[in-house]
Amino acid sequence: MKIYRIYINDNTLIIADKLPGQTETIQGIEEKGFNFKAFYEKLGKFSATPYAIISEDPKALFQKIKKTLTIIKASGGLVQNAKGQYLFIFRNKKWDLPKGKVEKGEGMKEAGLREVEEECGVKIATNDERLCKTYHVYEMSGKLVLKRTNWYSMTVKGVPKLIPQKEEGITKAEWLTASDLKSVLKNTYPSIVDVLKAGKLIREKV
Repeated sequence: MKIYRIYINDNTLIIADKLPGQTETIQGIEEKGFNFKAFYEKLGKFSATPYAIISEDPKALFQKIKKTLTIIKASGGLVQNAKGQYLFIFRNKKWDLPKGKVEKGEGMKEAGLREVEEECGVKIATNDERLCKTYHVYEMSGKLVLKRTNWYSMTVKGVPKLIPQKEEGITKAEWLTASDLKSVLKNTYPSIVDVLKAGKLIREKV
């Protein structure tokens, strides 16, 4: 199954060749004549509604939508220490994972490593495979922006002390085990849940 998820505030737009298995009700949208900007303008900021477009060619439709938006590339990491704990940050009153924009001339993987080290004051030992990509749409200077974030699996040696980058709005950085995730899942972004699923910290719904 080919599936793309675009996150817009608390809403999700799913583009797929068939509906994914999930418990919440999904609102269907016709592919014919679909205009992403018009769709965005009609959305409520806090409705937390999943919408879906079922398409014979989800990739082509996703690429068509991308062409109407300004693309920003970002990169981040799901970091594990020697005790099997994972690195989480608290920013803008929500649990998050360290990430940031890719600088000019910088590779995606390289950017992810740099951002994690800058935001949390750690030294990354290994920067491994890409776990997933997430897509988030928001307004910036009157334009609709699509932020594409690549997420990588990373490790550190031992259990280093974390130093949150306060100037980036990070109020705390903590090592958490998979069993500590209940509080994180209650107060995080849907895209972060996707990363945790990709990293096998939580199970995919069937």
